[in-house]
Amino acid sequence: MENFMNGSIVESLENKTIFITGSTGFLAKIFVEKLLRVQPKLNHLFLLLRAPDPESAVQRFHTEVTSKELFRVLRSTHGAKFNTFISEKVTVIAGDIALKNFGLGEDSDLLNNLFKDVDIVASFAATTKFIERYDVALEVNTLGVKNVLDFAKKCAKLEMLVHVSTAYVCGEESGVISEKPFLMGKTLNQTSEVLDIEAELKHMRTRLEELKALQVSKSEETEAMENFGLERSRAFGWPNTYVFTKAMGEMFIGKYGGTVPIVIIRPTIITGTYKEPFPGWIEGARTIDTFLVAGAKGKLPCFLGNAESMLDVVPGDMVANAVIVAMVVNANHQSSNPFIYQVCSSQTSPLSAIKLRDYSHSYLLKNPLIGKDGNPVNVVMPICLPTMDSFRRYIFVKYMLPLKVLELVNIALCQYFKDTCKVMNSKINRVMHLVEVHEPYIFFKGKFDDLNTERLRMAIRANETDAKLFYFDPKSLDWDDYFVNIHIPGLVKFVIR
Repeated sequence: MENFMNGSIVESLENKTIFITGSTGFLAKIFVEKLLRVQPKLNHLFLLLRAPDPESAVQRFHTEVTSKELFRVLRSTHGAKFNTFISEKVTVIAGDIALKNFGLGEDSDLLNNLFKDVDIVASFAATTKFIERYDVALEVNTLGVKNVLDFAKKCAKLEMLVHVSTAYVCGEESGVISEKPFLMGKTLNQTSEVLDIEAELKHMRTRLEELKALQVSKSEETEAMENFGLERSRAFGWPNTYVFTKAMGEMFIGKYGGTVPIVIIRPTIITGTYKEPFPGWIEGARTIDTFLVAGAKGKLPCFLGNAESMLDVVPGDMVANAVIVAMVVNANHQSSNPFIYQVCSSQTSPLSAIKLRDYSHSYLLKNPLIGKDGNPVNVVMPICLPTMDSFRRYIFVKYMLPLKVLELVNIALCQYFKDTCKVMNSKINRVMHLVEVHEPYIFFKGKFDDLNTERLRMAIRANETDAKLFYFDPKSLDWDDYFVNIHIPGLVKFVIR
């Protein structure tokens, strides 16, 4: 890091060839847009997209990336030449990180040219569903990491492999959580069973073969594989399949990284953009936004959380800036271990979960949504339930008991309310499932240390232009302003409407 500041971050990106996975994802899109906007003299970006053929990959790129509102500033900058600029700077590759050489073949000209030209590999690809099929999560979040690492090792000019993970690979750890690597086989509980990734792959394949032999339906197979992923995750101390398979991906990096210069970025909960390319851009309801969306639609009668519940959130543009700075500052580092950066806010700018409820209510009182009937949606202050037990009691009294009464009436009236009972039961199960999935994060008791990340911030403070252009200091955030004036309006504009 000490050898970095001979030039600026922007200058260091000039003439670089960068290979990027997962570029249709929320964070990767912000990363790609920022690179193209701040350094038009980049040599080239190669974007790996999962698609059956090159034409489909290009179509997916245009549909899911450059056509998004996120690119409006870049589109405005280049005007009529935007498409030409993109075609000159970006090549889309149809492939899959779950496959060796991404399915490009052993000796393809494209693959050999990549090995020859790529300076930086930036891997964002992941399946981020908390409860995912175990085979899918293992292939993408674990095996996919090994495939990217194997690819990076063959790049003759490689300066950096940056791998985007998640801070929650720590499971449900409490106290201060340091920026430390995962050792191969490490578990988060005192299980007598050793965590062996190869054995997990065999367990997964065996279970899949059993299901196919039983000739279950596709939906039954998916449900069984999702449950199996949860079972395996919890056996070793992780709360869900997503963070478990991401942790195993990090283990592969630690075990097989060798002398490859590697940076692991661990963001916490990523929210809408703070400043760039404009405030409030977001795509999809992300984690905490599920509850904000429900509140905006008048469908959040209660809020789970207490005064001690803290949320660790970071705007997406800050995370993308941290990725760029980390990969440039640490280019060609000689350490035998990856550098780990937790991009977080809980140490310096903690956010109370209760505040989230208040922000949402405050905004929606002044800016209610208009319902299908043309009238403003009625917004009420959700009841605060401080524990899971209190939430379960609330659900039982308010919803389960009326359902049980209706089920008795339904029997007496020869199944007259059969469909209504079925819908009510489905809604209750869906709410319980949603809350149970998020419970480890609603009541998360850890705080993420970001000492390494603070050193990154210090490295660019000497250059005022870099410090302004690649901001990622959570201390600069005013949560009241950010949520009420940026994030929630962005959520309404880009997701709810």
